Amino acid sequence: MTRVWAKRGTRPRAPRDQRYEWAYIFGAVCPQRRATAALVLPTANTEAMALHLAEISRQVAPGAHAALVFDGAGYHVATKLPVPQNITLVGLPPYAPELNPVENVWEYLRGNKLAITVFANYDDIVDKACDAWTFFANDPDRIASITTRSWATVTS
Repeated sequence: MTRVWAKRGTRPRAPRDQRYEWAYIFGAVCPQRRATAALVLPTANTEAMALHLAEISRQVAPGAHAALVFDGAGYHVATKLPVPQNITLVGLPPYAPELNPVENVWEYLRGNKLAITVFANYDDIVDKACDAWTFFANDPDRIASITTRSWATVTS
């Protein structure tokens, strides 16, 4: 559901695309470093998740280790999923998306950058998804404010 501001008693028009082409943003955030890693891919499967983990691994600070919080999507927990040495996967309990800080990122992007949009074609979907992530990733204060959780902070 999309919400827009409108005068009480009116029904604002909002474009809605009826076509079915998809691009998936695979994104990860480090609230402490205010750093991100992301890929926009045409499918969400084990191979795509492996590419995403490799990208996250490249973004982890030298000598550091990443704890990656994830839900129970099939491609997140596939037995064939190669996990880089500098990443540990931390699974969430079923039906607990509120424990995953990146869920707030998806809500923010849908509400501020990707809602009420009719895309010209698949390339436009990819471009807008990349633009939305770049907008988010280039604002360190926004990264921290949306994703920081006191219970998930690691101190040295």
